[in-house]
Amino acid sequence: MLEWFLEPLRYEFMVNAILVGVLLGVLCAVVGSYMIVQQLGMMAHAISHSLIAGLPIAFVLGYSLSTGAIVAGIVSAIFMAWIESRCKIKLDTALAIMLSSFLALGVVLVSVLPGANRIDLVHVLFGDILGVNQSDLWNTLITALVIIAAIILFYKELLFYTFDSLGAQAAGMPVQIYYIGMISAITITIVASLETVGSLLVIAMLVGPASTAYLLVKELNIMMILGSFFGVTSSVIGMYLSYYFDTPSGASIVLVMCIFFMLAFLFSPSQGILTEPHTPLGKLLRTGK
Repeated sequence: MLEWFLEPLRYEFMVNAILVGVLLGVLCAVVGSYMIVQQLGMMAHAISHSLIAGLPIAFVLGYSLSTGAIVAGIVSAIFMAWIESRCKIKLDTALAIMLSSFLALGVVLVSVLPGANRIDLVHVLFGDILGVNQSDLWNTLITALVIIAAIILFYKELLFYTFDSLGAQAAGMPVQIYYIGMISAITITIVASLETVGSLLVIAMLVGPASTAYLLVKELNIMMILGSFFGVTSSVIGMYLSYYFDTPSGASIVLVMCIFFMLAFLFSPSQGILTEPHTPLGKLLRTGK
């Protein structure tokens, strides 16, 4: 058993991949908890696709791809909020418009801008956690520390804004700044996750652990801690499954997350489908008979 556990750790690329997965498991769970509570899951989905439009522009201008992705993601989110506030179109419609428009723009720019066709869109979409190096590891660590430190520093304000945005605005809080800050944190987290699972599966890392914790606990701070546990555990188990069964790493991590969610969905003491008061298991758990 010990040999089974230690064998993958003999390879530097596996150690780097597992460490990055652990960091992103914590980061995505913390940021994802706010997303779940504020019902921003679909916005994160739109941002993860919209940021592709910034990649060819950043490449041609000589900036890092991450910079272009962050700018495109934040701009698309601001556009979504602006469209929703200025017309009768609801947020879900604005999300669909921005997602398809920015994604199409990115694909077109990759094909027409000189040299941009060298960008590997398949890598962007699906990621490659086994290809991360020490530099990627340090960048992920710094990103996670900065975002988590900011959340801890402004936790009370974010808690107030998250559960009562109208009350926060009435109290004089700069709610627009907090909104942009939240969107920026989501975008940066998505960009940090591109190397591992790619933009198509990053939403599962943001939503999966936080949703699982949401089914089990009520307090936001406990939700973030428990979600981090699920995120880290899913990343580690997924990497080991990928190593021993030769499966795609990102997809393996996401499937483990989905298993945790389904277990919580079925057996949550307070919200589980199979543990509701009228079910036999629910009656057993509540009466002990």
